[in-house]
Amino acid sequence: MNRRDFLRTAGGATAMAGAVGASGSAAAQSSKEVVVGPGGSLVFEPTELYVSPGTTVNFVWESDGHNIVVDSQPEGANWEGTEGGATKLYDTGHEYSHTFETTGTYEYACEPHRTAGMLGTVIVNESGQPPSAGGGGPVDPKHMGVPIQAHFVGFATVLMIFVSLIFTFFMLKYGESPHASGGNR
Repeated sequence: MNRRDFLRTAGGATAMAGAVGASGSAAAQSSKEVVVGPGGSLVFEPTELYVSPGTTVNFVWESDGHNIVVDSQPEGANWEGTEGGATKLYDTGHEYSHTFETTGTYEYACEPHRTAGMLGTVIVNESGQPPSAGGGGPVDPKHMGVPIQAHFVGFATVLMIFVSLIFTFFMLKYGESPHASGGNR
């Protein structure tokens, strides 16, 4: 094979891979996933999901004894939640899908764990994204991709460095207490 044939073949393969990648990303944008009870916790993950009209949301169970009961939805929408209503529960491995066509806010809950806060929201808008704050205002840490606990750890670390510096300053300036006994006495 000469250089020209190699380049022609490689160029065709690259174009084909690009076309497949583009069609794969378009398909990925038309569906989203919500995990029901991840790790045995009583939550939907994510709790709040933004999608565009025509997006299919797949609900995947990762723990037992949950369902989806629709609390509110836009007028003209036809979402009914999981089959069987509030009394039918599903276990790990169950999957349920719904395609959201009507724009607006859909609120739902797991009926047996409603009082524990197992609530979720799907917001359907044209962009499929949260509305921008315009000026880049404060961002909720949950939406930054870092668990909230990491922020507390960072804050505590900075606080302890500051406290250590203050303690060191006072120890150097004033020394030990006259009532402290050292090892040489």
